[in-house]
Amino acid sequence: MEPQVIRVLVVDDEALIRTGFTHILNASDDIEVVAAVPGSRAVRTAEEVGPDVVLLDIRMPDVDGLTVLADLCGLPNPPVVAMLTTFGMDEYVATALRSGAAGFLLKDTDPAHLVHLVRTLAEGGVVLSPKVTRTVVDGYLDHEPSEPAARAVARLTDRERAILVLVAEGLSNGGIGGRMHLSVGTVKEHVSSILTKLRVGSRVQAALLAERAGLLRLPQEGEDR
Repeated sequence: MEPQVIRVLVVDDEALIRTGFTHILNASDDIEVVAAVPGSRAVRTAEEVGPDVVLLDIRMPDVDGLTVLADLCGLPNPPVVAMLTTFGMDEYVATALRSGAAGFLLKDTDPAHLVHLVRTLAEGGVVLSPKVTRTVVDGYLDHEPSEPAARAVARLTDRERAILVLVAEGLSNGGIGGRMHLSVGTVKEHVSSILTKLRVGSRVQAALLAERAGLLRLPQEGEDR
C-alpha cells in the first residue's frame, strides 16, 4: 500500500516564494503542492482542491492573512494552517495562534527541514520556529508571569506532563504513542485531558503554556525531535 500523499496549498503574494516552496516540497515523494496562489485566491482555491496543509503568508498587500486564516478555519473540512513569516513579525503570529493556526515557520527555513515541518503538520503536530518563539510566547500569553503557568501544569499527572513535552516537541499522536509505547487512542485521551486541565483549546496553546512554565526547551530548527 502506497503512503498517503500530503496535499499542500502555498499562499503567498510573492511568486518567488510560491515557486521556491513548490519546488522544494514536490521533490519529496509523499508531498504534493496542489496549488500555489496569492492571498486573494486562497479560500476559493482551498475549497476547490481540498488541501491537507496550507502554508499561509501572514501579511500580504492585497488581503489580510489573518482574515484568510479565519476563512480557512471556517471551511466544512478545514485544512491544517501554518503561517509563513519573516523575523520581526511576531505580533501577527501571536494573533494567528489565537485564531487557530497550527504553528508558524520562517520563509527562510532550511529546505530539508521544511519537508519535515509539513509532515509534522499533516500528522497533527506543533510547528514553532524557535528564532521568534520567545516574543510569540510572551505576546500569546499576554505577558503572564510563569507562576500561573507552572500552577496549571502542576494539575497534570506525571504521564500527562511527559506527553505534554512531546506535544510541544511537535510529535503527532502516533509519534507520541511510539515513543511512550501507548496506543493512538490512549494518547488522544491523554491529550484531551491535558487540554481540559490546562484550560486551553489547542495543542499549540498547550505547548506554549508548557514552555512558559519552564517545563521544556523548544527544539532548535534542524535538531532531532
